[in-house]
This record gives sequence, structure tokens and C-alpha cells, in this order.
Amino acid sequence: MLALQWLENTRAVMSAIEQTQQANIQAAAKVMADSIEAGRWVHTFGCGHATIPVEEMYPRIGGFVGFHPMVELPMTFFTGITGQMGIQQFLFLERAEGYGTAIMKGYAFDPRDTMWIFSHTGINAVNIDVALEAKQQGMTVVVCGSAAEAKGKVTRHSCGKTIFDLADIVIDTCVPAVDASVELKNHFDRIGPLSTMAFVTTVWMTIATVAEILADRGVHLHIHPSHNVPGDTTARERLDAALAEYKRRVALL
Repeated sequence: MLALQWLENTRAVMSAIEQTQQANIQAAAKVMADSIEAGRWVHTFGCGHATIPVEEMYPRIGGFVGFHPMVELPMTFFTGITGQMGIQQFLFLERAEGYGTAIMKGYAFDPRDTMWIFSHTGINAVNIDVALEAKQQGMTVVVCGSAAEAKGKVTRHSCGKTIFDLADIVIDTCVPAVDASVELKNHFDRIGPLSTMAFVTTVWMTIATVAEILADRGVHLHIHPSHNVPGDTTARERLDAALAEYKRRVALL
């Protein structure tokens, strides 16, 4: 069954992350914990389906304040497929050098911040623009993507580097370059991509490590609680407190 083939492929990627990326995750989590403890941000950015890990971490139940999602609507909202904000425009924009630089102009950053970028291939210009600008402003840049598979690829940016070349810390998702993993009879292209599951796996391994570091330091985390559990009479109060802290910090941007 192809369903089980995809599941097996997904498990293999998750096992590879567990076996090879724990040191990189620990290094990234330490930097992120420092940013959050300083009252600053871990900014998160991706394009296309690489915005899914950005949206997964915050805001959501079990996430906590300190991660700032930078989701640029034309780079993620293409579910119309054709017509307004369709796939063709998205493909153009993610390769358009200078667009990421313009995105970065909309925020006020600090050298104590961390920039966390998600990119499967590492070659598209908008992500590289963001990484270059983040480094210029003194931030630590963490990149999550298929780093080993990107070796030898030609970047689409005039700087001559992929995003993995620019990163201070790389977390490899261990996903094959083609992403889709299941062969289908009578078809050239495969189905069943793996990058989203790998991104989400690295997100929660990293964030759990950040939380552990901060809790060990005695830092109080403003965690989003589940507000759908019967009998939890203070869930809304805790949610309001988390949102108030987010509002306080986001005013700095």
C-alpha cells in the first residue's frame, strides 16, 4: 500500500533527524533561549509550504511567547491556485531578488534577536535576502531545510550562496531533494512529500529544547493553554496573559 510506503518514508526521515541533528537542535535552542530571555524575539520566516512550520509554532496550544511569525501573504496565500495571488505569481516572487529585503524593512530588529528560516532547497532569492539582512543587522541566523541535499545546487541569488551557506546554525531535515517520496504506477512524478512533516518535527524538537533551557534558568514562559478542556477555569486568564505579553513585546517591532 502506498499509504504505508509514505508512512515508512516519514518515519525514516524522523529517525534520521533524531540520529543526526540533536547537536544542531541544541545549539539553535540555546541561541533562541538567549533571545527570548532577553525579552527579544525569535523571528520565523518561510515561503510557500515552508510557512507551515512558522504557523505551527505560534500561536497555537502548547506554544509560547517569544516566536514572531513573519508570514508574507503573497508568499503563502495561493490556495486560489490560478488568478489573483496564484501559483505563477508566487513562483515569481520567491525568486525575485530584493523582495526579501523589502519585507525586512517593515520591522525593527535587534542584534539579540534570532532569525529562523525554513527552506527546503535553500536556493530561492527571497529567503536569502532575509538571511543577508538579518546577518547585516547582527542577528544569529538559524536555517532549517534539506541542507545535505542542497550541496552543489546553484543558487538563484547574485550573492552566489545558498541559504545554508549563510546560516550560523543549520538543522538538516534529512529530506531528499525531490521531496515527494512515493512512486506511482504509470507516472513520472512522485507523490507524498516529506518536508512538511520534517519541518514540524524539527520545530517541536527545537522548541521543546528552548522551553527546557528556559525553565531550567527559572524563566517563566507565557504558554498558550488549551481553552477547550472542561473544568479548566483559568485557561482564558492564562491565554489573556500570554497575549498581553505578546502585545507588549510586539510593540518593539
